[in-house]
Amino acid sequence: MSKVRVAVYPGTFDPITLGHEDIVRRAANLFDEVIVAVAGSTSKQTLFSLQERVALAESVFNGSNIRVVGFDGLLMQFVQAQGGQMVIRGLRAASDFEYEFQLAGMNRKLYPKLETLFMTPAEEFMFISSSLVREVARLGGDVNQFVSPGVETAIKQKLATASP
Repeated sequence: MSKVRVAVYPGTFDPITLGHEDIVRRAANLFDEVIVAVAGSTSKQTLFSLQERVALAESVFNGSNIRVVGFDGLLMQFVQAQGGQMVIRGLRAASDFEYEFQLAGMNRKLYPKLETLFMTPAEEFMFISSSLVREVARLGGDVNQFVSPGVETAIKQKLATASP
């Protein structure tokens, strides 16, 4: 019996973008299961709550081997609890690499059986980041080319109800 290969793709996903989607769908072709791990505790000011970010990610992915889970705490503890052997990290530019390389080293020190796989999104998504999507949306710009339709609707609704 072969071992199930589980990969975890962590992030705040605030909001989940087409670049995130591209990486997850491609990873789903490489692994038996991909867990989109939506981080609850973060130093970032998020537009959406953890529950909203999980729901948005779930609305985007309906692949049989893709699961969305919210988590708080140390990523390595979460990965171990999920039976993961791989953490997927997205790289958009060379400037991302130094931080991600340090993070991968720390994660390996905390959980030596873990490997980190760096993936780049497709060329048309290389410049998209959640923070840029939030900024464009806050300033009244059109974000439909950066996020799926359901996510775009959620952003518009959230910003319409937010206090000035």
